[in-house]
Amino acid sequence: MTPIRVLVVDDSVVVRRLVTDALSRDPAIEVVGFAANGRLAVGKVAQLAPDVVTMDIEMPEMNGIESVRAIRRAGHKMPIIMFSTLTERGAAATLDALVAGAQDYVTKPANVGSVQESMAQVADNLVPKIKALVGRSAPHAAPHTAVRTTSAVAPSAPSAPRPVVKRLEPAPHPIRALVLGSSTGGPEALSKLVASLTRPPSIPILVVQHMPPVFTRQLAARLDRLGPARVVEAEAGMELTPGTIYIAPGDKHLELHRQGAGVRTVLTDGPPVNFCRPSVDVLFGSAVRAFGNELVGVVLTGMGSDGRTGCQQLVEAGGTVVVQDEPTSVVWGMPGAVATAGLAHRIVPLGEIAPTIERLVASGTGPVLVRGGVA
Repeated sequence: MTPIRVLVVDDSVVVRRLVTDALSRDPAIEVVGFAANGRLAVGKVAQLAPDVVTMDIEMPEMNGIESVRAIRRAGHKMPIIMFSTLTERGAAATLDALVAGAQDYVTKPANVGSVQESMAQVADNLVPKIKALVGRSAPHAAPHTAVRTTSAVAPSAPSAPRPVVKRLEPAPHPIRALVLGSSTGGPEALSKLVASLTRPPSIPILVVQHMPPVFTRQLAARLDRLGPARVVEAEAGMELTPGTIYIAPGDKHLELHRQGAGVRTVLTDGPPVNFCRPSVDVLFGSAVRAFGNELVGVVLTGMGSDGRTGCQQLVEAGGTVVVQDEPTSVVWGMPGAVATAGLAHRIVPLGEIAPTIERLVASGTGPVLVRGGVA
């Protein structure tokens, strides 16, 4: 199999060497070039036509965000993975880069004891993302890696078509809450979904997006500015209110517990589930215990299969499941895992997710579906 060709862009010689050595451990990946700033990166992309670009953010002459925009303006479609710092500034810049056209990011090693440990962390975080974004299978990473990154690193969807059979319509039921999971490509998908809402939702919405702690706070603040819904990073003990979207904080599981007539948020430090904390399965399972069948579950673009078990619990309780379709997903891992397990009632393009949610909530019933195909 032809190796995946990677261009490494970073103004630090040390970081370029670290990334190169980390990627060179995998025979399926070949580093074909380097660039010390964004301006050089634009030329190297045109010259080398790499399969993937890893991009630093803070660089002289042209920073990573400007470089992403320039690469996209030139018509290049290859995935770009940002190399970010785990800081407020780094998180804000990374989200800017995702809006500009980058597909994903990894955080630079911090508080790591040795070069070998730094290299292992970069390899564990970066290699699965590279393989997923170019549609090749990747091995599972060790659970401790996911705790650091709070990002799923399980295999992406294989390139061969997988049979999808939509689940038959659930019994009509009221809808009291919506739970949603996303990972790779999720920040931009969430932005489009929130901006597409025509009114504040009449129910609370709970979201797990695989991201580190500082990033989820920044994401919530950005989403809050995009549409009619109020968006907050969830805190412990919040009573759920209609019209509010709660984002699970990075490195914390978000659960829902019923207290009297209300339902409140609970944050836990439990072990990672599906290599992730927060985990979609944890949120969905707790939501089923709190709301029973009065739920809609939504799974958007992302690596791995986090959310499949939670959707099974939701379906068995009589709730409704909607997933993003493959053509509009950056990686059809998470939604694909739900769809191919026969757990999805609707499989729709990203642009139809918000209208679908609004129709389901307004009608208070599950969708009318036919077996087979894609909605």
